[in-house]
Amino acid sequence: MADQAIQQHIPAYEDMIKAGMHFGRKKTIFHPNMRPFIYTTKENIYLLDLIKTSEAMEKAISYMKQQITEGKIILFVGVTRPSIEPIRATAQALNMPYVVERWLGGTLTNYKVIIARVKYLETLEQEKATGGFEKYTKKERVLKEREMEKLRKNYDGLRKLTRLPDAIFISSLKESQLIVNEAKIVHIPVIGLVNTDSDPKQLAYPIPGNDNARKSVELILETIKNALAPTT
Repeated sequence: MADQAIQQHIPAYEDMIKAGMHFGRKKTIFHPNMRPFIYTTKENIYLLDLIKTSEAMEKAISYMKQQITEGKIILFVGVTRPSIEPIRATAQALNMPYVVERWLGGTLTNYKVIIARVKYLETLEQEKATGGFEKYTKKERVLKEREMEKLRKNYDGLRKLTRLPDAIFISSLKESQLIVNEAKIVHIPVIGLVNTDSDPKQLAYPIPGNDNARKSVELILETIKNALAPTT
């Protein structure tokens, strides 16, 4: 049965067109498993069937809604430039962990080491907040500050990753192969945006769409945020 609460947030066809969500890649870099999602070609570019994109988006959001209702953790990952801020905003709105800009190898397969760095960052912040840095020389304080800044850049979004995630959302399958490979090793399902140059069968819940245009990525993540964020 369709979830009407989710359906009302799915973008109108015209809005998806305006965002360029239908633009695929050139025919020369096509993955055959994307054929069911193709509407037509124009000037050697594949155009996606936005009706199927809408259906896939609804299915993926429904799955994420179930995960959140059950208290599960979804890790949001955006390593492409257009997705950095939308991923961060969506994850924060949903009170979920996130990774932006760069994926640290081993985040899933070597989780204990990664989370130890998060704990170390929090220890440094607590030490500073309680005046613990006063015992250091000026040079040592500068080094500590620099260390905290570097740790924040790499681990800030992982503070809410209290255990391995139950699902992962990626903003671009093409740019997230390392994440997908790690997720496969530890048996974590991946939801994500996939364009015509990648294999949608790598994802548990693929959303066919333009993963390179900022407006397209923003519209998809805004849809997810609005459909799933708690209302006050």
